[in-house]
Amino acid sequence: MDRVGNVLALIILSLVIIQRSDAVQYKVVNNVTNVLYGDLIILGVGGVEFSKKTMKSATDFVLRTLRETKSEDLRKDVPRVIGLFFQDMDGSAATTLQDGIHMSVGYIARYLSSDVRKEFVGVILHEMTHVWQWFGDDRTPVGLTEGIADYVRLRAGYARIDWVKPGEGDRWDQGYDVTARFLDYCEGLKDGFVSEMNKRLKTFYKDEYFIEILGKDVHRLWREYKAKYNSTRNHRRPSNRP
Repeated sequence: MDRVGNVLALIILSLVIIQRSDAVQYKVVNNVTNVLYGDLIILGVGGVEFSKKTMKSATDFVLRTLRETKSEDLRKDVPRVIGLFFQDMDGSAATTLQDGIHMSVGYIARYLSSDVRKEFVGVILHEMTHVWQWFGDDRTPVGLTEGIADYVRLRAGYARIDWVKPGEGDRWDQGYDVTARFLDYCEGLKDGFVSEMNKRLKTFYKDEYFIEILGKDVHRLWREYKAKYNSTRNHRRPSNRP
């Protein structure tokens, strides 16, 4: 394809992404027991409109990163209205359910004295990836799906400062930042690797996908990844992921 053809193809792909993301609407709901406290937290991250814009921007970035630009009948079916529910939650920073993203106000409150918007956007990127990604009929290792979500966050430039460095970690499917760094390495071996992996997860998962896409089994890839950074170091998992 010539240069003009490449430019036209990129324009068409961008228009498809915009059309698909615009078909989805976003809402923000305060489900906090102390409503005033919930309002203050929402205001702290930038307000309702900023939250909606962040969700839409995250959707656009996820679709571009995963290269999900196929026709609507081939992509994942998601709700036409995706909610962001601020609520009292123990444990994780956020979780994604069928109706949308459920955000812990307690987690967000920890960042109000620092760069709360950056962490808020990072969590939304992670959770919005869960909205759009495939899960291999729920047979994909959790570490891989969580790793893909953190990979998207990493590519967007919202990695947390306490994330592992490249080469650190115990296992390729350890999840979150460990797997995100490994996937970023694999993406460097072949442009579009993560997108191709996600597409294959539409039906089911098998380790052989790594061989089919990169020509090497995942355990060999992990050894070579560790060797590249000469790393045998482990890293303690940060709490309250993502």
